[in-house]
Amino acid sequence: MADQLLKQAQDLFEGQIDFEGQKLTELFSTVILAVTGLLAFGLGFMQQNIWTTLWIGLGGTALTFLVVVPPYPIYNENPENWLRPNTGIAGAGIEVDGKKIN
Repeated sequence: MADQLLKQAQDLFEGQIDFEGQKLTELFSTVILAVTGLLAFGLGFMQQNIWTTLWIGLGGTALTFLVVVPPYPIYNENPENWLRPNTGIAGAGIEVDGKKIN
C-alpha cells in the first residue's frame, strides 16, 4: 500500500508533459503575462497608482503559475513513443579506423 501511495505521489510531483504540452504552456504563459502586464500598466497609469500596477502584475503572475505549473492532462495528450532500449552490447558494430569498438 505504501508503494502505491509513493507511486501516486511521484506521478503527481514529477509533472511529465509532452512536447506539444510544453508549447502550449509556453503560449499560455506568454499571453497571460503580456495581457496582465498591459492591463496592470494601463490601469496603474490611469489611476496614477503604483500599487494597482504591482497588485495586478502579481495577480497575473499567480494566475500564470496556476495555469502552467500543474501537469494538467491537456498537457500530455500527445505522448512520445520512445524506442525500447537495445539489449545488445554497447558499441557493437561500431568501426573506427578499421577496428571494432566494444
